[in-house]
Amino acid sequence: MTEPAITPELIAAHGLKPDEYDRLLEIIGREPSFTELGIFSAMWNEHCSYKSSKKWLRTLPTTGPQVICGPGENAGVVDIGDGQAVIFKMESHNHPSYIEPHEGAATGVGGILRDVFTMGARPIAAMNALSFGLPSHPKTAHLVKGVVEGVGSYGNAFGVPTIGGEVRFHSSYNGNCLVNAFAAGLADADKIFYSVASGVGMPVVYLGAKTGRDGVGGATMASAEFDDTIEEKRPTVQVGDPFTEKRLLEACLELMATGAVISIQDMGAAGLTCSAVEMGDKGKLGIKLQLNDVPQREANMTAYEMMLSESQERMLMVLNPELEAEARAVFVKWDLDFAIVGETIPEDRFLILHGNDVVADLPLSKLASSAPEYDRPWVETPAAKPLGNIPKISPMDALRALIGSPNYAHKAWVYEQYDSMVMADTVRAPGLGAGVVRVHDTQKLLAFTSDVTPRYVMANPFEGGKQAVAEAYRNLCALGATPLASTDNLNFGNPEKPEIMGQLVGAIKGIGEAVAALDMPIVSGNVSLYNETDGTGILPTPTIGAVGLLACAEDMISGLPQNGDMALVIGETRGHMGQSALLVEAFGIEGGDAPPVDLVAERKHGEFLRENKALLHAATDLSDGGLGLAAFEMAEAAKLGLWLESESVTTLFAEDQARYLVACDVADAAALIAAGEKAGVPVKQVGQFGGESVCFGSVSTNLAELSTLYRTAFERAIDG
Repeated sequence: MTEPAITPELIAAHGLKPDEYDRLLEIIGREPSFTELGIFSAMWNEHCSYKSSKKWLRTLPTTGPQVICGPGENAGVVDIGDGQAVIFKMESHNHPSYIEPHEGAATGVGGILRDVFTMGARPIAAMNALSFGLPSHPKTAHLVKGVVEGVGSYGNAFGVPTIGGEVRFHSSYNGNCLVNAFAAGLADADKIFYSVASGVGMPVVYLGAKTGRDGVGGATMASAEFDDTIEEKRPTVQVGDPFTEKRLLEACLELMATGAVISIQDMGAAGLTCSAVEMGDKGKLGIKLQLNDVPQREANMTAYEMMLSESQERMLMVLNPELEAEARAVFVKWDLDFAIVGETIPEDRFLILHGNDVVADLPLSKLASSAPEYDRPWVETPAAKPLGNIPKISPMDALRALIGSPNYAHKAWVYEQYDSMVMADTVRAPGLGAGVVRVHDTQKLLAFTSDVTPRYVMANPFEGGKQAVAEAYRNLCALGATPLASTDNLNFGNPEKPEIMGQLVGAIKGIGEAVAALDMPIVSGNVSLYNETDGTGILPTPTIGAVGLLACAEDMISGLPQNGDMALVIGETRGHMGQSALLVEAFGIEGGDAPPVDLVAERKHGEFLRENKALLHAATDLSDGGLGLAAFEMAEAAKLGLWLESESVTTLFAEDQARYLVACDVADAAALIAAGEKAGVPVKQVGQFGGESVCFGSVSTNLAELSTLYRTAFERAIDG
């Protein structure tokens, strides 16, 4: 096959700017081959190189006594005691999921699971954070159904419980949905596997499924804005097979036990190219590959296609040659490919042969750690204008506006399509804040949550970034869990626009301040930029995934309110209504500033709740929808009525931070208030659970009527 000529149009199609191409020429001293152009394009795009965000990501706190491995590997690793570690990460699959929702979402799940088990961990939990356009948009229902089906079909078949997540709708996602996938696994702390190649002349081994043409150029496509040619990008979406991935998991864990693995890396974005380059670069070695030896499922594949394919369920390993027979036997047993496709070399070269032809010969270190890095111009987001007068609404109509919106309606339609109980260690399934799983064969439990409020970040990136971390912290504390660490998935628009870059910078600054104050270092993450369609960007959406630890089941605040329980708020209600859920859902108003986040109060109130959890039957944080929505959700889950003494819309639906709603009996309520006075923490009784009605002051509605609205609104919105 004759390779195409390298033209300015071809260079631009590969996402390389003219100055980047000039840098490429300076590095290699000649015109690249077509395959070499593809390799540079893959390694230098935003998805693989983080060229617009590296400068700011380095400012994030990433260390702590609990951190075994921070950012830079496939996933973060955190000590949970007793010689065990939890390995976790969150990653985006936004662009593929908009083009082909089922396969895009499914392979997003598959990819994040590989990030975890390539480090030697058995996956124990998954979550997802999904953002869609308005339900009235003609493509939204198709996307929601396809994405949820894709997430469920892959996770369910693979056999990992999906235990939490979030779903939101906003017009900014009309042309660019977000699919953020999280996975966590368990491993022995002294048996973690890394991707750093070592040793010269060591075999480079291809593992797993065969290589096809699906996903060719996927990483480059994921670093570009959408336009009206989006449907033409369908061939760049990968196709997944969860049953093959399950076999790959078992084979990899068995392989690791043989001692044959020197280093291992999953083939994700940019496939064979990225995995080989990253392993070689981290080990300061070169890599030589022979593409004739790559297992292929399609005929006449070119070097370009093989190097840039993003076919799923594949790994690349540097092998201890003395244990080749044992390693090969494992993969034969699991009916997966095991092929030596190259070797490590001492020179700084990425040497690719296709038969007798040299199709690429590049300085390997220049492809990864020497990729372009930009200090992009940015402007601070202007201060939000004052909110002004709030339209009048009755407290019960306010509640109906929230629970009748797909943003705040019951999400059973989504999570009931996921298997949350497989592996039999799930303690708390989706639907009530953070999810919880047992650490098998121990008393310990791990809690997981995912949080961000994009409209806060749009109004005030710094406070919005802080709030995303603070809400994750509160969700873990509300269970009684000690927050350990976090992962971030930073979804933004075009970083070449100074105002968008300003959102990213502001959010990272806020996240950094919050994780430092709350002792939740960022140990892994992902950046997804260019989330725009026809020049219109999404709301800035820096999703925070967080993990917490419980020593035993008795430490968990796992119950629901009981009839006659008192309702109390920990924290101070000042009445902040700017950017509140109520204004958006009832009046379509996105105005005012985001609520300020007092990190000292967040930590103090979270620690106070955990110290007094023996007094509590139930607890939840107060965030979107404030006290009114949280109290209704807690009561409805317990099939109990509710009375809150206030009928002030501001008191009920304000979104002040550092607050929790808790339920306890009369005696324990008095003890909690006394403990709050002693600790200097505001604790106020605000109502009581019981009966068959929801009452705000003197305004009352039957619980059953509200429950029907709450439990049907999501499905009605999606089904039109």
